[in-house]
Amino acid sequence: MTVFFQLAYLVGAVLFILGLRGLSDPKTARGGNLRAALGMGIAIIASLLYPLENSHGNFVWIIVALVIGSAIGWISSSKVKMTGMPQLVSIFNGLGGGSAMLLAFVEFLKFNDSGSYSAGLTSLTILFTLLVGSISFSGSILAYLKLDGKIKDKHVTLPKHTIVNLLLLVVTIGTVGYAMFNPSMMSLVIATVISLIYGFSFVAPIGGADMPVVISLLNSVTGISAATAGFLYNNQIMILGGILVGASGTILTVLMCRAMNRSLMNVLIGGFSATGVAAAGTSTDQGSVQPTQPIDVAILLNYSEKVIMVPGYGMAVAQAQKQAKELDEILTKKGVDVYYGIHPVAGRMPGHMNVLLAEVDISYDKLLDLDDCNSELGDTDIVLVVGANDVVNPAALDDPSSSIYGMPVMEVWRAKKVIVFKRSMKPGYAGIQNPLFFKENTNMLFGDAGKTLKDIINEIKTLD
Repeated sequence: MTVFFQLAYLVGAVLFILGLRGLSDPKTARGGNLRAALGMGIAIIASLLYPLENSHGNFVWIIVALVIGSAIGWISSSKVKMTGMPQLVSIFNGLGGGSAMLLAFVEFLKFNDSGSYSAGLTSLTILFTLLVGSISFSGSILAYLKLDGKIKDKHVTLPKHTIVNLLLLVVTIGTVGYAMFNPSMMSLVIATVISLIYGFSFVAPIGGADMPVVISLLNSVTGISAATAGFLYNNQIMILGGILVGASGTILTVLMCRAMNRSLMNVLIGGFSATGVAAAGTSTDQGSVQPTQPIDVAILLNYSEKVIMVPGYGMAVAQAQKQAKELDEILTKKGVDVYYGIHPVAGRMPGHMNVLLAEVDISYDKLLDLDDCNSELGDTDIVLVVGANDVVNPAALDDPSSSIYGMPVMEVWRAKKVIVFKRSMKPGYAGIQNPLFFKENTNMLFGDAGKTLKDIINEIKTLD
């Protein structure tokens, strides 16, 4: 019987890996997600049934919890809009860390009450799970609240917050170490509370264009907590699943840090720029912008040879991906080459823009990463910046006083013409002004991106 359950775990593990592989391409992402879900289903059933003698008649509680949790997850996922996806990912991720925290808390008490407690590998594993689970839980919940606009950075950020985080990290490790060598309910509660406070404080100063990185990092932390929880129960599928999530999240975090030209240490100490911090060199008056109208943009597009569209969070807000797809098809029929420049941290979570465009079946072959896009911009007739802001800000390259200085950006100003779709002149998520708006080859097209794109499409049709 044991062999049967071990085989079930093996099948689940293989499905996890195949699912993760499928997520690397929009064409196979849906199938990959379903394979991973099937693997998780098999793992859950196998863990419930093996070994049966340890069930202690708790199946009623377990099934009720499964039904409630499944219903909440299904309803939340089915109702969430694309603009709310980062928040959903954050809160789901946080609940995973919270589960690991509670498991470690209970196991520590059980281990201590059994009279067999010793400051060894088991206690270290339990407390490490408690530490990372707590950090993931409180950090992810704060990330959710910030992304959803329920909490502003200025309300949770302290002066010299980087130093505060470093000191708090030392205190957190110290309290966890104390709980290990002085086990008691009081020491455990103190270690848990301090860990939760550190997780909150860790995320507090991080904002602006850096939020996708912290989401990725917290995701990897949750994976690590799940893996260590697996060691507590000698559950191979928990260990493997946690390692896969932790490893992939860590790799993604490192790649995104490189894309932003920042070190991983900046993330760990909360040293990224906070939302709302205006750069000294970009907050002054830089002249007037040049507004344009849909008919003017339609004429320019009609006689272009190459067009690159750079989507951002504003496209998700306006749900303008359908109009972008329609414009793409019209221009392609006219012989115009249409591509999409995707910045690694565009949107509010890793891969946000890729998912947005895949939603309307835009070919993955048309998507250009940061380097490929920049190499194409020199001979591009028109760039349409749809809802993007910080990822096309030239201050990142030429203004050392800017809070995003050093971050690689889409150098859209090198194209012959730039059209920026915006509702207003309000700064982007990083809270700083964008000198791109005032350049000679830039025109501003104000209004809802979905509506203005539709107006452009209608105007192009009249030019046939």
